Amino acid sequence: MSRGWRATRAALACLSAAACLATPAKASSLQWHGYLDLRVAALSPDTQSWTEGGLGKQRFGDGAPGAALGGAAALHWQLSPEWSAMAEFQANTQASPSIGLLAASVRFRPVSTTPWRWSVQAGAFFPQISLENEGVGWTSPWTLSPSALNSWVGEELRTLGAQARVEHRGERGTLDLGLALFGVNDPAGELLASRGWALGDMTSTLGARLRQPDVYGPAIGATAPVRFEPFAETDGRTGVHADAEWRAAGGARFRALHYDNRADPQTSRMQEGRQVFSWRTKFNSAGIDWPLGGNHLVAQWMGGSTAIEPAPDFYLDSRFQAWFVLFGRDQGTWRPALRIDGFRVRQTPDFLEAPLNEDGHALTLALNWRPTPAFRLAIEWLRVDSTRNQRRLSGEAPRQREDGLQLALRLLY
Repeated sequence: MSRGWRATRAALACLSAAACLATPAKASSLQWHGYLDLRVAALSPDTQSWTEGGLGKQRFGDGAPGAALGGAAALHWQLSPEWSAMAEFQANTQASPSIGLLAASVRFRPVSTTPWRWSVQAGAFFPQISLENEGVGWTSPWTLSPSALNSWVGEELRTLGAQARVEHRGERGTLDLGLALFGVNDPAGELLASRGWALGDMTSTLGARLRQPDVYGPAIGATAPVRFEPFAETDGRTGVHADAEWRAAGGARFRALHYDNRADPQTSRMQEGRQVFSWRTKFNSAGIDWPLGGNHLVAQWMGGSTAIEPAPDFYLDSRFQAWFVLFGRDQGTWRPALRIDGFRVRQTPDFLEAPLNEDGHALTLALNWRPTPAFRLAIEWLRVDSTRNQRRLSGEAPRQREDGLQLALRLLY
């Protein structure tokens, strides 16, 4: 039984526990919603996508199909005034596995008659980082491809543990504080080191097996295709993240988070015949969502490091940063958006013959048309300009510019 399946089973067990703990005398309600997605895409020049073991920065490309089917569903179960449970599922023909569980948790939040309110949540859920991907299945209402920052969060990060939150609701706004303890995410950071940043809506389910660049295989003594499970426990340590959010009465939101998986970088476990190390991943993030009439300004920043120690006195550290600024306008049935991304990775020690350094930026233009609540048509143009010396290993120029065009028909329910 894989560790990814164990994580999935543990998350589902939370839903069963919720049903047992809720007060039987209280009436419960079940709500569900989701979407079906048909996607067609083209990329110029036709570089090999990271989904097919290449070093391209977009979801579609050479070797990756130019069309895909997908969808997601979210269930929310209000078992009593105090107890609730949720689960999110995803289907994606490009993912491995193609159908799986994204998140499942149970929450206890007592009814409060004062400005203070607290809650406890347990299971598998996304850390409270994104101000962009807040839709069903870690999707954005503005674009098809998330920012580089939130693309990575969706691929490699998940909180499998418990979280306590406390809120204070005042006349000027609400202050929301959270503290979480988690495990089963020790390999998180391996993609940033081995592949770098990417932009795409390839959110990982709890049993996911993520593909790394084919050129990375020989460097670690593995044969392509090389895959790993990001949701695995290796060292027995408990990770922690803490966040704070201010929601102003006028609708503006400010959010900050500190994350540290506290992994032991000397530990590893065998996955598919090779050693997968625990990556000590820690970072800070901050963001703002500011409504301006019918407009929205969303901006986020993240900076940190991820490291392993595969041999005594050899500490391989990858320092990373990413940011984006998004401007969107809600014009009734139309929703245009413009986003600018920046990202970088610096690997140390600097005496390495070919450190996996990276610099890049991206520009996204998207237009959404939603004439009815059940129908969304979206078109997106994404340009990514990146420099990564790792491309020399496959005979490519370090700098590449990719222009991607996507069209999505989404049916919502």
